[in-house]
Amino acid sequence: MAPLLQVQGLAVSRGGRRAVEGVDFTLSSGQALILRGPNGIGKTTLLRTVAGLQPAAAGRVEADPDAIAYAAHADGLKAALTVTENLEFWRLVFGGPPIAAAIEAMDLGALVERPAAMLSAGQKRRLGLARLLVTGRKVWVLDEPTVSLDAGSVALFADAVRRHLAGGGAALMATHIDLGLPEAQVLDLGPFRAAGEPVRSRAPASFDEAFG
Repeated sequence: MAPLLQVQGLAVSRGGRRAVEGVDFTLSSGQALILRGPNGIGKTTLLRTVAGLQPAAAGRVEADPDAIAYAAHADGLKAALTVTENLEFWRLVFGGPPIAAAIEAMDLGALVERPAAMLSAGQKRRLGLARLLVTGRKVWVLDEPTVSLDAGSVALFADAVRRHLAGGGAALMATHIDLGLPEAQVLDLGPFRAAGEPVRSRAPASFDEAFG
């Protein structure tokens, strides 16, 4: 079976200089990879590059672009829409499954009629993560997904990741929280830190930043 995501010799840049380089990994169905490294090493930049939101400085990312769902620090919610309306919007955009399972998975049942603008930071984060479940996409690319979540909500998210993997999906994430996923591999980006040489200008990539 072909891998869902393959990264070969990847180098990424931030502020016109390389951050990390020579990164290689493969994700197949049922696999998770957690990126680790000190703040500022380039985890976010690498995730954005893998998700197709910015061009690579070198190397290749091989994946079906319609297989990737990206979630970052910004929740990207429609403030005037309710929880239900936000999820229905994204379900229609991606053609994903009904929203009921996502609402249950992230414990949003009591909030379905509440506008996103009226949610707490943790509730907004849970809604943002619930959108992953309605995309129907196989590869989750997640940048610090547990920010603003309490311990109970972290456990809900970890359960959602487990179900996603069990259903044949894959996950690539940067997180400092132990999600209790013994099957997940860890990639320390420290050995891949670049010298910081300037990067030649390249044509900007075109992308649809669905989870910006």
